[in-house]
Amino acid sequence: MAGELEKKVWELLKEVRFPGMSRDIVSFGFVDRVAANGDEVAVDLVIATHERASAEAVQDEVRARLADALPGVAARVALAVRLPAAPAQQAVARDPELIPGVDKVIAVASGKGGVGKSTVAANLAVRLAQMGQRVGLLDADIFGPSMPMMFGIDRRPVVHGNRLQPFLEHGVKLMSLGFILEVDTPVIWRGPMVMKAIEQLLGDVDWGELDFMIIDLPPGTGDAQLTISQRVPLAGAVIVSTPQDIALIDARKGLAMFQKVNVPVLGIIENMSGFVCPHCGETTNIFKRDGAKQTAELLGCGFLGRIPLDPAIVEGGDAGEPIVVGQPDGPHAAAFGEVARAVMAQVAAHDRPRLTIS
Repeated sequence: MAGELEKKVWELLKEVRFPGMSRDIVSFGFVDRVAANGDEVAVDLVIATHERASAEAVQDEVRARLADALPGVAARVALAVRLPAAPAQQAVARDPELIPGVDKVIAVASGKGGVGKSTVAANLAVRLAQMGQRVGLLDADIFGPSMPMMFGIDRRPVVHGNRLQPFLEHGVKLMSLGFILEVDTPVIWRGPMVMKAIEQLLGDVDWGELDFMIIDLPPGTGDAQLTISQRVPLAGAVIVSTPQDIALIDARKGLAMFQKVNVPVLGIIENMSGFVCPHCGETTNIFKRDGAKQTAELLGCGFLGRIPLDPAIVEGGDAGEPIVVGQPDGPHAAAFGEVARAVMAQVAAHDRPRLTIS
């Protein structure tokens, strides 16, 4: 009987949404325990949020739902509110001389593929260069390098003094495994080979003096992400996601991974955020809207801006001309400009000296 009652309670909890979000508290992992003993039920909620009032509203709704659906059952609903893990101090590289001339390194990541991470990384790098910064872009997506196509480069890099020379396009220094391998050559490597390749793309390339290095990581949380976080003093990580819930689930995993390895999360970028019809001007939210912003607020990290969904962005990437180059005065360049300024502001905020007590 207790098992059936617990099952009923779990089903009821799946109907409770966190305020402002479309997902339920069970899928968010906010229900820590459900226990039933006779005609008594205990529900323990552990909610990570900066919005205590929202957490208390969830507790009240849970109590109301249990009272309505389970008459005669005494329900206890306990709530623990925890602040999301704060961005930790910058990770310390094991080899500080790996890229000695680079000031700030920013990882661009996503929890899953297909959210436009590489397109965002490419346009972010170019937009920073257009704003007067010295910028490098490392395509660390070992299994699916896309920067050669996005920048229209089909040449091999040259070597001077045993060091690879990065390409310079649109003011950005570029390096990618795709410049070295044949286009149709699959990369079937185990973890140690992936780690070694990334170290060589960092240390064996003549990057020179850079204000920013943007690193386009593979999707997910694996060897490449761990190698970068352990070998490079990252100024922070940027998470790219589309607005729908299924993408945000994976984005949260990516965010949590960086926090666990002591890398500050600068914020979330919402890509493919609304489609503006070129004929009537009406905006259609194909993948919803504000999902990334609400997730950023829930997890206590920055929201860096929205990038619209537009065929011109895709066409520019396929043609080897990032949209901020092809349409520098267009709304897309403006959106990437806002994102670039937000990223720089977050880097500066995390780089402020902290008071210490001895």
